[in-house]
Amino acid sequence: MPKQDDYTAKLDDALSRLHEEGRYRTFIDIERTKGHFPHAVWTRPDGTEQPVTVWCGNDYLGMGQHSVVLDAMHEAIDATGAGSGGTRNISGTTVYHKRLEAELADLHQKEASLLFTSAYIANDATLSTLPKLFPGLIIYSDELNHASMIEGVRRNGGAKRVFKHNDLDHLRQLLAADRPDAPKVIAFESIYSMDGDFGPIREICDLADEFGALTYLDEVHAVGMYGPRGAGVAEREGLLARVDIINGTLAKAYGVMGGYIAASEKMCDAVRSYAPGFIFTTSLPPAVAAGAAASVAYLKTAHELRDAHQLQARILKMRLKGLGMPLIDHGSHIVPVIVGNPVHTKLLSDMLLNDHGIYVQPINFPTVPRGTERLRFTPSPVHGPKEIDALVKAMDALWSHCALNRAELSA
Repeated sequence: MPKQDDYTAKLDDALSRLHEEGRYRTFIDIERTKGHFPHAVWTRPDGTEQPVTVWCGNDYLGMGQHSVVLDAMHEAIDATGAGSGGTRNISGTTVYHKRLEAELADLHQKEASLLFTSAYIANDATLSTLPKLFPGLIIYSDELNHASMIEGVRRNGGAKRVFKHNDLDHLRQLLAADRPDAPKVIAFESIYSMDGDFGPIREICDLADEFGALTYLDEVHAVGMYGPRGAGVAEREGLLARVDIINGTLAKAYGVMGGYIAASEKMCDAVRSYAPGFIFTTSLPPAVAAGAAASVAYLKTAHELRDAHQLQARILKMRLKGLGMPLIDHGSHIVPVIVGNPVHTKLLSDMLLNDHGIYVQPINFPTVPRGTERLRFTPSPVHGPKEIDALVKAMDALWSHCALNRAELSA
């Protein structure tokens, strides 16, 4: 019979493996300063404080600090208090939740939307529920989809097919190999966050039409930032009407918290009625829903923020490329610099933080494949010339200090 010490030893072994591989993750205790994003204060392990610039946050547009969002949240909390008091079915649906769902449906030009506590839960709950709605369903999933999508597909009990990343020929082969009358869903993303590359939305929609499949598009790294009103890459490409289910987040560009799907009225109603992840979860606090609704509404017309965001990303990529940094550039706002070794990646992250006041979290396996460990920078409209200069100079100095390879510089 196992003893308590046996369990403790197993935990020690599991944690030791992470340390040995350089993959052990630590929390950085930072406090964002209202009105001064991306600047924050880091509390060191010894209790002392140091100013830092956050370069790895997902508050892509700084909306988590915007007065429009904060005013809406203050108004709601003053009016209603803190929590919602229940699940959506049992006392947890308020005017703020309904207002937010209306804003999201309008954003994506869909009949309805359904609010979840996170985009992870929205993906997991929806994808795991679809086979209950469509018996015999086959889900075709891109191999680099979010962990939440993978988990939802894995748990749903239905058939699944994994196609090579953005490989339309492989997807076609898989679709053609299955029964023509089987219900099908193709699940993919608009922007893949580790490399910053785009999914071929139009071509996948064409395949879906050809083989009678539904489309499920994860736009979490695009909503708020792409398209005339911030509805994502599908809107930018004029494809909103061709996507059946859109997944989005309120915790990145919108600066608050929560996730959602946008789809037909019947699809949202069915998921609402069958998904345990929705039915048994306490709804978002009204103040959070109010802040998110204000953010979504504001960004529908805030073209200047989207333009500034893309400009800052282009500037940073150009500056880093000029230093020969091994940068992946697919034209999105995400800036991954490949280090290729977990220990070196963690070392660079620590030195940037300790010596330069620059906070960027190392990205290691299993988030990315071994050998592609990286630092992933997420510039925003408020990362100005001063912040970019400091980052570029620090990266140049540390790359030389660690004797890391650079790309061949053109004359």
